[in-house]
Amino acid sequence: MTERYLGSASLPVDESALTGPVPAHLPQRLTITLWDFSWYTQAGPGQPYADLEAAVADAASLGYNAIRICAAPLLLFGGLGLEDLAADLEIEGLGASPDGYYGQRTRWYDTPGGFRLDLRVHLLALFEAAARHDMVVILASWEYQQSPAFAASARWFDAIDAVPLGERYDVLGRAWHRLVAWLTDHGHRDRIALVELHNEVDFSILPDIIDGVAAVARLRADHPDLLITASYGKPPHLAMHRVPEVLGAAQCHVYSYGVLDALQQRIDIRSEGSADFPNAALRELLRADAPSVTAYGRPAQWKLRATVITDQMIYGYDWVDPAAWDAWLDDHYPPYAEVMQREVASRCIAIAAWARWRGVPAIVGEGWVGYTPLHGTFEEGDIGRALAEHGVRTALDHGMWGVVLCSNAAPHHPMWQLREWQQRLNAEILAR
Repeated sequence: MTERYLGSASLPVDESALTGPVPAHLPQRLTITLWDFSWYTQAGPGQPYADLEAAVADAASLGYNAIRICAAPLLLFGGLGLEDLAADLEIEGLGASPDGYYGQRTRWYDTPGGFRLDLRVHLLALFEAAARHDMVVILASWEYQQSPAFAASARWFDAIDAVPLGERYDVLGRAWHRLVAWLTDHGHRDRIALVELHNEVDFSILPDIIDGVAAVARLRADHPDLLITASYGKPPHLAMHRVPEVLGAAQCHVYSYGVLDALQQRIDIRSEGSADFPNAALRELLRADAPSVTAYGRPAQWKLRATVITDQMIYGYDWVDPAAWDAWLDDHYPPYAEVMQREVASRCIAIAAWARWRGVPAIVGEGWVGYTPLHGTFEEGDIGRALAEHGVRTALDHGMWGVVLCSNAAPHHPMWQLREWQQRLNAEILAR
């Protein structure tokens, strides 16, 4: 057979080296557990984060070396007159419902509340525990996405909502500057793995991140030893040149909804104000004891304004039968399998390629399938775990610095009980 030259594109290229340099004092691979805002909204007696020392120790025992959180910079250091609220923050969750509390069978929103905490003291306790267990912390803000909705008082949301849209990145930048200085004063600067101006800027109550480049640039200039960026919920994978070059890291989320999106559209669960909600398709999936939408009611209006999910999502996730939900996804997955696998891979590769071009580290801070009911097991099951492993390995093969095993792999999700799986995959990540 005659050998044919097919060009350089046909030659294998090893892209497993890091896309960009990582500060020498930080781990050269991050395996991340996503604690978001739950580390303070689920910190009441008997809740997952009541004992931060125990929670951090447990994460370390599973092989994690990084925790990603909402550090609430606007509440703590925003200069918005909220200091007294931060020192005595009453957590309520989405509020009382006829049978308990709204969001009780959702992920992330399953916050019963009923306690108070000093959030600055809680943050310092987290960093102290992280130091004892040799873990680093990724700092972000979810404040323009949902965090204030869990407070009993609307003051937090009202204060940040009063900031004119065009000034929000600047206010965030100044808050982060003060928060970083505070952590530095307490000896924890080297514990900061990354600072994100905000979580998922494309899915939050914020302008386009292009309007925030000056704030990122100033923060980077003030703290040149730190990695500073903003995160994307759905980066422009087919046009990554649109991502601002000022970002000091590529912190992007990789979700491939696929079959999940097909189900969500079928049951119209992400909309609001649908005249026929719940439609016939959703009614087929509801628990037998599900009340009517009217009888169930809805959270306070300000809480819905303070978050990006809708009252239809809250009702639907609270009352869907998770076994019926999982069965639909399992039955309809085969036609979506290949495209979901390709989406996960292609998005990881695009993010890594942009980061390598810019010479910065890359992270997948969330992934892989999407938002499912609290007790749904699709992502914890064979299909979801296989997609997660595919994403993790693709990210590592293309030089990603850090990656989550799954957005649901955290103490406030049932997936935390898959301990051997987490230990095995974390060991694989850290061995690279």
